[in-house]
Parts: sequence; C-alpha cells; structure tokens
Amino acid sequence: MRAFSAQVRAETFMTLRRGETLLLTVGIPVAFLLFFTTVHVVPTGVRHPVTFFVPGVLALAIMSTAMVSLGIATGFERGYGVLKRLGSTPLGRPRLLGAKIVTVVLVELVQAAVLVPVGYGLGFHPGGGSRTPGSIATASLEALAVAVLATVAFGGLGLALAGVLRAELNLAVANGLYLVLLLAGGMVVPVGKLPAGLGALARVLPAAALSDGLHAALGNGASVPLEAWVVLAAWAAATPLVAALTFRWE
Repeated sequence: MRAFSAQVRAETFMTLRRGETLLLTVGIPVAFLLFFTTVHVVPTGVRHPVTFFVPGVLALAIMSTAMVSLGIATGFERGYGVLKRLGSTPLGRPRLLGAKIVTVVLVELVQAAVLVPVGYGLGFHPGGGSRTPGSIATASLEALAVAVLATVAFGGLGLALAGVLRAELNLAVANGLYLVLLLAGGMVVPVGKLPAGLGALARVLPAAALSDGLHAALGNGASVPLEAWVVLAAWAAATPLVAALTFRWE
C-alpha cells in the first residue's frame, strides 16, 4: 500500500507540474468557458449560454484528462522504457495502472474545483436556478455517475492508443481524436446543430453521451437520457478490455 500511495503522489506531482498538461486540463477548458459564455458565436438554443457551456466544458475537461493527458503521458513512458522498469519493481503492473487511474480522478476533481466556481461567477445555476436542494443532490449524483463511466471509457481509449502506437504517433492521434470529439461531441456545438448524418454518428460516441448526460443532469434539469447511459456503459466496458488485450509494455 505504501508503494501505491507513493506512486499516486509521484504521478499527481508529475501531472500537475507539466505546463502542457495544466494548459490542456485546466487552461483550455477555462478559456473555452470564458470565451463562449461572453462572446455569443455559437447558437446554443438556451436562454443563458452559460447553462449550456458549463456542462459542456466539464465534459471537455474529463475527456482531456482521461484520454489525452493519460494516453500521451503513458505513451511516452512506454516509449522511454519507464513502464517496463516500474512494472518489474515491487509496485507491479496492476498497482501502477491503479495509481494512474487514481491520478486521473484527482486531476478531474481539481478541474471541477476550478471550473464550477468560474461557472457560478458567470451566472451558472443548475437547472436554471429552479431546482430544490434535493433535486440538485440527485442531479449531482447522476452527473458523478456519468463522469465515472466517461472516465473509464476515455481512460481505456487513451491506454489502448498508448499501448500499441509509437509515442510520437500516439501524440498526433490522441490530439486529432480530441479535436474531432470536441467538435462532434456536443461540448461547444450542440449535437442538434450538426448535419443529420454526422449527428447520428456522434450519438454513438462517448463524447456526445458524456455531454448529453452532463447537460441533462446539470443544465436543463432533466434526467440523464437512457441512450447516454447505454452508450457510456458500452464504451466503458469495451475500451479497457481492448487496452488490456492489446497493451504492450515495451
């Protein structure tokens, strides 16, 4: 347990001290939130744009951390032989992966601690401010469950890419996939505004399911759609399995 705790501390410290990681996981989401809520360049279909963008940017932050940050860092560690060496220590491979997962969760908590107050400062209120404390608590639990499923799904996807691609290629693919899912995932552009064919494709991707779930739970005061639960659960089951079957440690 001591080795696991030490690795979690090391992983968290290395993650938060990297400037490019902080830019990706905190800087870009905050910049997106400030820009799109103050400069109305995207028709959101809601009265107060902040109601749409706070859940969307929280979804973006989860995807950034669980897929891009984790995947790229793991890919370079694999390429440099770090994973092979750490896996052969008393820490072991299972606890090494567990430490990475815990680190992702801790970074996501930091993101939420930054983004939610910024959202409130911009006028965000869950459900438009019409909810009771009990309904807000229920919605928060739903949002948490959605975030957990999405973290598993995107984390598995990031590890799957990191485990089979060269570090440089993994960097390019992860960033390209991030851009595609950002644009087609309902995070800054509503899925309903996309062309019909692209919108239908987006609905089966984890990014759109994540943003739909958070928009429902935190934004418009509705229950998370069953479709979002099904899509997230399917990806959360599939991507870690693919990563486990295909991951190469060196």
